This record gives sequence, C-alpha cells and structure tokens, in this order.
Amino acid sequence: QLVESGGGLVQPGGSLRLSCAASGFTFKIYRMNWVRQGPGKGLEWVSGINSGGGSTDYADSVKGRFTISRDNAKNTVYLQMNSLKLEDTAVYYCHAAYYGMNTWGKGTLVTVSS
Repeated sequence: QLVESGGGLVQPGGSLRLSCAASGFTFKIYRMNWVRQGPGKGLEWVSGINSGGGSTDYADSVKGRFTISRDNAKNTVYLQMNSLKLEDTAVYYCHAAYYGMNTWGKGTLVTVSS
C-alpha cells in the first residue's frame, strides 16, 4: 500500500513537499516514481529514484525545480517541489516498481494558483 500526503494549494513560485508512505511490501528493493495527471491530461512521469536512492531521474518539465529522495528506514519517498508553476497543477501519484510488479497510491492533489 502507498499513501501520499502533502498536497494542497500553493501560489506560483511556492514550494510543497509530498510524502509517500509504503507498507505491506519490501520497500527498499523497489524503484519509486512520482507520476502526475493534470486536469484533462494523461499521466505524466515526473521523477524516479532507484532502490538505494543513489540514482534519480527527472522529466525535463521539472528538472532543476523538483527533488526526489527516499528514506528506506522509514519506508517513505519524498518529492520536494520548488518554484511551482501553474502547469504543475495535478494529482500526484506515488508508484512502486519491481520487475513487473507495480503498486500505485491514490494520489494527492497539488493546485498552483494565485
């Protein structure tokens, strides 16, 4: 199970930190991703981090503004979002992947608006 938190309403240029708490599986072996879906849009991969936390990837749209991290002792992955833009408005989902096994959270809504 994955449970996201930390979403909310923020002004352009602001920051939010999303968290995703995992339970019921061996978190430390899974690659973790953040995926978002904006209003009227399809799913967009945002960022990923490998099982050990030493390798991270970002979509071009968020590179330099978002930072993914994980704490395997706490079974939690984070997404620090800075310099938020209107187009970052979306439901953000946490995703765990391990050799074809996939688990999704229910998402947390981030609204960027003035």
